[in-house]
Amino acid sequence: MSRWIEPISLKGEYATLEPLLIEHIDDLGEASKDGELWKLWYTGVPSPETAEAYVKGALDMFEKHTAMPFVIRENKGGKIIGSTRFCNIDEQNHRVEIGYTWYAQSHQRSPINTECKLMLLTHAFEQLEAIAVEFRTHWHNQASRRAIERLGAKQDGVLRNHQKMVDGSYRDTVVFSIINHEWSSVKNGLEFKSQEK
Repeated sequence: MSRWIEPISLKGEYATLEPLLIEHIDDLGEASKDGELWKLWYTGVPSPETAEAYVKGALDMFEKHTAMPFVIRENKGGKIIGSTRFCNIDEQNHRVEIGYTWYAQSHQRSPINTECKLMLLTHAFEQLEAIAVEFRTHWHNQASRRAIERLGAKQDGVLRNHQKMVDGSYRDTVVFSIINHEWSSVKNGLEFKSQEK
C-alpha cells in the first residue's frame, strides 16, 4: 500500500533528519540524558529506560500510516540530538502535524530547531502539497508555545481535557497551524531567521 508520506532524509546546514530506526534506541536514550528532559512533566520525552518503548511506539505509528518519525542528527559532530515526526497524518485531506519534537538541552534555542522546522514545512507544502500543517503542545509548555508562534503559526484553539497524562492529570492541548496560502510568507520569515547566527 502506497503512502502519502514516504521515508525520506532531509539535510540542512546544521542538521539532518533521518527516518527513525530500531537501531536508534540507545542514541535517543543518550540524547535525552542531556538535560534529563523526561523529568519535564508536560512533555513526552523518553528516558534512557523508556527509549525502547518510545521508538517501538513511533515505528508502530509508522506501520499504521499515522506517522513518519525522524531522528535529528547534528551535522558537525554526527551525534543524534533529538527526534521529531510528521504525525496525525490525514492523507485524504492532505493535513499533517509536526510533533513529538525534542532536542538535547545543549541544542535547544539553537539554529537547528528553525532549520529542522523549515525542512519539514518545505517538504510538507512543496513536495506533499499539504493544505495545512498543525503544531500541538501542552497548555503549560510556555516555551513550546512561544517557539511555535515564532515560526509563524497561528493559534487555532485549545482542546480542553484532550489527553490523559501518565500521572493521571489531563492535558489541555493548544493547537496552532500554518495553511498553504500562508506558506510563502512563513517560509521567508524562517529563511531569514535561519541566517541569523
